[in-house]
Amino acid sequence: MDFIENLQWRYATKNFDPKKVVSKEKIDILIQSFNLTATSYGLQPLQLIIVQNKEKKEALLPASYGQKQVVDASHILVICIERTIDSAYIERHFKLVKSIRNTSDDILNPFKQQLLTSFASKPKEEIQNWAKNQAYLALGNLLAACAVEQIDSCPMEGFIPERYDEILGLEKLDLQSVLALPIGYRAHDDMFAEFKKVRRSVEDTVVWM
Repeated sequence: MDFIENLQWRYATKNFDPKKVVSKEKIDILIQSFNLTATSYGLQPLQLIIVQNKEKKEALLPASYGQKQVVDASHILVICIERTIDSAYIERHFKLVKSIRNTSDDILNPFKQQLLTSFASKPKEEIQNWAKNQAYLALGNLLAACAVEQIDSCPMEGFIPERYDEILGLEKLDLQSVLALPIGYRAHDDMFAEFKKVRRSVEDTVVWM
């Protein structure tokens, strides 16, 4: 299948086969896809929680408004943002850039100082909203990777982040949940798999200039 065919194949899976498990090799591909997501300034204000424990998944069900995908899926990928994105976080990023690229301080410092000044002037809520935007970039990458690897998925905003944070102990990790992505393999009787995609025409969504 080519890339477009893979995107046509994917859909928001409503019924997963609880007996089918995504292999470690496939999970590793998704992990790398998440980690290679482009983010604003390259700051990567994200972490990925992978839930495979059955009891944890069952505990998340009420916090997911009863959507059974979280129980029947092989894994739940929870995309989280860092709660603390401060000067120390930015300094660590540029230290990593220098260690990997061996870039001189003369080149790095002007951009670093610009980010330090910019983030210091922003209220915490604005920084969190910026970080949440990066989470959606990661979700898009994961959805595409799942399609290419023929892994079914169901992107979810419909859950209670505060309860997820509590159940998964995310506050101790200085993280905040933003999006959930149950993954696995569709049940043979999931009627939604046969539904035609409903999309506006390309002529209505693309403007050439």
